[in-house]
Amino acid sequence: MIRKPASEPPSGGPDALNSSTGIAPASSPCPRGHRRWQFLVPVLVLAHLLGIASAEVSLSRKEATRIGHKIWQNESGGTLAGLTAWNEGEDFASLGIGHFIWYVAGRPGPFEESFPRFVAYAKARRAALPPILQNPNDGHCPWNSRAEFIRDQSSKEMKELRKFLANTIDLQVAFLVDRMHTALPKMLAVASTDERARISNQFQRLANSAQGCYALIDYVNFKGEGVLLTERYRGQGWGLLQVLEGMPENGSGSSAPADFADSAARVLRERVKNSPPARNERRWLPGWLKRVASYR
Repeated sequence: MIRKPASEPPSGGPDALNSSTGIAPASSPCPRGHRRWQFLVPVLVLAHLLGIASAEVSLSRKEATRIGHKIWQNESGGTLAGLTAWNEGEDFASLGIGHFIWYVAGRPGPFEESFPRFVAYAKARRAALPPILQNPNDGHCPWNSRAEFIRDQSSKEMKELRKFLANTIDLQVAFLVDRMHTALPKMLAVASTDERARISNQFQRLANSAQGCYALIDYVNFKGEGVLLTERYRGQGWGLLQVLEGMPENGSGSSAPADFADSAARVLRERVKNSPPARNERRWLPGWLKRVASYR
């Protein structure tokens, strides 16, 4: 996937974020203000069974919004048009600030599909869905090809979809943060017994700072948790799990974002090396490396 490097976004709450679209937010996952969001990652039962302390994440709403804007910048330059995309060389649409994957019916791919889960997340929080998502082809993308998708960029359906995405940016931020919460139990469930404590510790090193949270939230959205067997080349994954495994064991808390960035760069280079030649993933590597360098 072709990704753009991050740039520094303006700080502020949800209104500041949505002001770049010119559309007021339609919904909000929590009250306004800068009070702390205390996130206890839902691994309490698993952690108890494994004898590992659960990871706790402290993130203010302002920090979460700032992270969401940086991810939007990474994916599409922070543009309204970039909320509905279908990248060249890919067989799926990429929607929202996180470019959530949306597959065509009958053509599932190896990467985890996330847009239908976001739609369900938004619906559960009473966001108004456009008609195209109220009867969404059994949850699948109604456009059958990139050519169709590009041709319909100015259609009524696409404009309504883009407006929905612009109006739910605050919900998309919350969705991204929630995905980060659920990543750790997924990784611990598939990790070897010897690796579980180290993975949990590395996760906590990052979760202790806003910059580390940005790295966790962005990378798991960017390349997944690393737990799916379909997300492998020559038996090697490239998700969050593999990056955490590659971090040095004795690093300090302050060095965690840089350690993570270095490990992510190694993992992505290895992915490109192992990828099928026909995919020509080398063309995307410079953008990927710029993106993970923003974690430092």
